[in-house]
Amino acid sequence: MTQPLLCPTCKSNRMRFTVIEQTPRYIRLDPQSGEVVAELHQDQLDMFHQPYKGENYMIQCGVCGTTEPEERFVKMAQHMQSQRSK
Repeated sequence: MTQPLLCPTCKSNRMRFTVIEQTPRYIRLDPQSGEVVAELHQDQLDMFHQPYKGENYMIQCGVCGTTEPEERFVKMAQHMQSQRSK
């Protein structure tokens, strides 16, 4: 995260952001009570339990609250920079 960011929604924020780390927890529940009966590591998953394939972290705009992958904020900053240089 060493590139300029710009919120793709409010298009004004370039400074205030929240980095939201997404750490998956793999669990097994009791189907009757909903209680957690086991917490698993990724290498312990059975063939019916898909591993998490999403983003490791998301960015939230500190002004309007939009939450998106970092790439959206980077691309918006690049787009606005190219518009200014024309």
